Amino acid sequence: MTALLATFALLATQVGPDPTAGGMPGIPDELRDRPPREELRIVKQPQTNYLQRCLTKASSDPQSALDFAQSWREVAQTDLDFAQSAHCLGLALVQLGRMGEAREAFELASGEAPADNLAYAARLAAMAGNAAVSAGDLEGAIALLDRAGGMALAAPDGDLASELRVDLARVMVRHGRADDAALALAEAREANALNGEAWLLSATLSRRMERLGEAQAQIERAAMLTPRDPQVGLEAGVIAAISGRAEDARASFASVIEVAPGTPLATRAQTYLDQLGPADEEPEGE
Repeated sequence: MTALLATFALLATQVGPDPTAGGMPGIPDELRDRPPREELRIVKQPQTNYLQRCLTKASSDPQSALDFAQSWREVAQTDLDFAQSAHCLGLALVQLGRMGEAREAFELASGEAPADNLAYAARLAAMAGNAAVSAGDLEGAIALLDRAGGMALAAPDGDLASELRVDLARVMVRHGRADDAALALAEAREANALNGEAWLLSATLSRRMERLGEAQAQIERAAMLTPRDPQVGLEAGVIAAISGRAEDARASFASVIEVAPGTPLATRAQTYLDQLGPADEEPEGE
């Protein structure tokens, strides 16, 4: 839950050029027909800081954030106001562990987002997808993340589209759809060829699918983009070991221990080194 909330919190600050800057029914019954709260009714200045205020409330008092969201909707005047108030609602519901309702709120927010801010709509759809994952609905999550990636491509926002295609691939792998995940990762690499995570995950998936030639090419690209990433070194070592290149594997595992000493990744690398055993000694006199 903490990791998911952190993801939502980060996305809340990344909604396009104005970080404080379409629908389906999704407001919980208990939030309908409430009188406006005084703190919003008397405010006359632009509501550009409401989302950040909601984020703060949601982390400490999610029930208060629910009230805040409903009151905000009652004074909303623009598409952005409506979208961000539903966004606020979703954040509070996440904090309360009500993931099914959070998904509905984020879908509502995505549908209400301004037509000229597809990137924000895409992020909200992705948040709905993440909530669906937490609610155990992988099929629903796949549909939402696929839609989110499509909106990001249409925005166009290649970096965001690449990130969302990576998220889609992760869920597809969990759902046993490896071939579809490979296609999603190919789209992620095409949208942003500098996304090192997309290349790393592509290599891992290709290796699991026994496509070792593809895996090797993909991990080499990942290593070029993020040469000191211990996860890249670990995967490179595994691919090398499976391919029968023991010395390359030892070098990769040793690099993980060097750049990330004392970490779980270093422990795994040492385990793999132990399994490989010592390097063969060179014959004397040759």
